[in-house]
Amino acid sequence: MTAPLLISSRDNAFVKDLKKLAHGSTEYRKQRRVWAEGDHLLRAAMARGSRPGLGIFSESFWPLAPVEYAQAAIKNIIISDVLYDTVSALESPARMGFVFDLAEPPAIESSAASVILDRVQDAGNVGAILRSASAFGFKQIIALKGTAALWSPKVLRAGMGAHWGLQLIEGVELPLLDGLQVPLLVTSSHRGSYLHQALSNKELPMPCAWALGHEGQGVSAELEARTSLHVRIAQPGGEESLNVATAAAICLHASATAHLI
Repeated sequence: MTAPLLISSRDNAFVKDLKKLAHGSTEYRKQRRVWAEGDHLLRAAMARGSRPGLGIFSESFWPLAPVEYAQAAIKNIIISDVLYDTVSALESPARMGFVFDLAEPPAIESSAASVILDRVQDAGNVGAILRSASAFGFKQIIALKGTAALWSPKVLRAGMGAHWGLQLIEGVELPLLDGLQVPLLVTSSHRGSYLHQALSNKELPMPCAWALGHEGQGVSAELEARTSLHVRIAQPGGEESLNVATAAAICLHASATAHLI
């Protein structure tokens, strides 16, 4: 491994691009790479076979960096502490981050267990849904146009490393869903069986595709028209609705464990 390059100028073009990547929600689409700060995201990525192209370390941290982090990337770059603080989007910068190249998005797998995101706009919700999807075996994420950028820094942090275990396809037009060969399921506040009843009656298909809609408007009428099954989540406490990420976790867990009952 070659000796790391030290950068201390805020006018450096690489640092400017890195800052855009760390702070811009869609900059990764232009640069075709993502910024992942801290050890947790690095470990999650490498555990799934993804190695970063670049390691970025603050100048004061570099001499203290554990060997596994110093050797994680193909190339390391050191930047002054002041510059690192301008790059980091965290309140407490992690003092190291990594840049991963993005592969071209895969084609939709027609028979894969999937989650369809229909204009889900909150980055925290999207990241939490990706984490649940990965945990419960829904490896394909299909984000329709209007959904929060899947690789944005906020979604990446909320996903806690789940991204690298998923097939992420975004900017999808609705007609492309016609190629899916798995049943499409949608939650509703007023239609269909209760989820726990469908689970008990073995009515939940797997694999399937769960469609999750906009935080306020829900799933679009066009997407709902493609639905194979509507289900309701029982809420004995009487709340009007659930947060979309919470509803996703409940539904995905139910489908994933249905065959265990």
